[in-house]
Amino acid sequence: MIDRHLNHATRLGRHPSRFRLTGTPVITVLVGSMVTTLPVIAQFPSMPPFGLLILLAWRLLRPELWRAWIGLPLGLFDDMLSGQPIGSAMCLWTLTLIGIDAIEHRMVWRGYRQDWLIASVAIIFCLAGGVFFARITGGGEIKLILVAPQMFWTILLFPFIVRQCARIDSWRVMA
Repeated sequence: MIDRHLNHATRLGRHPSRFRLTGTPVITVLVGSMVTTLPVIAQFPSMPPFGLLILLAWRLLRPELWRAWIGLPLGLFDDMLSGQPIGSAMCLWTLTLIGIDAIEHRMVWRGYRQDWLIASVAIIFCLAGGVFFARITGGGEIKLILVAPQMFWTILLFPFIVRQCARIDSWRVMA
């Protein structure tokens, strides 16, 4: 016998809102970029760039979600919060997304290891590019070895971030 007092709603026939479908990935990247505003005291850069990690996770998880130009507004937001020279993340994130698009058109299929390798190259490119932009805009003589631990931790954190984005994605599409 079915208890009619239970308010059980099925998921069949329900559709997520348009804002939920398109806004959730953007909001997660923005929140990831806001993590840099936390008061962490360190003598060298050790906190991973969570905005970049979440951007790469969404892009590799759902390739049809964004075009390459999404790196411009999201990179501007990250630049404004992180203190990097304005335009550095805009340029680097857009170039990274264009590179991922180019790789995607060449590959017939991708697996987990290929995604991790693509993300690792993208992380190294973006962090080394951030050092370059900081150096040419008057940030002083910054050595690349200083950001090597940040690169290492960021690459190791990528699978965890992808898993979290996959959980958010299942909520986003109401699966």
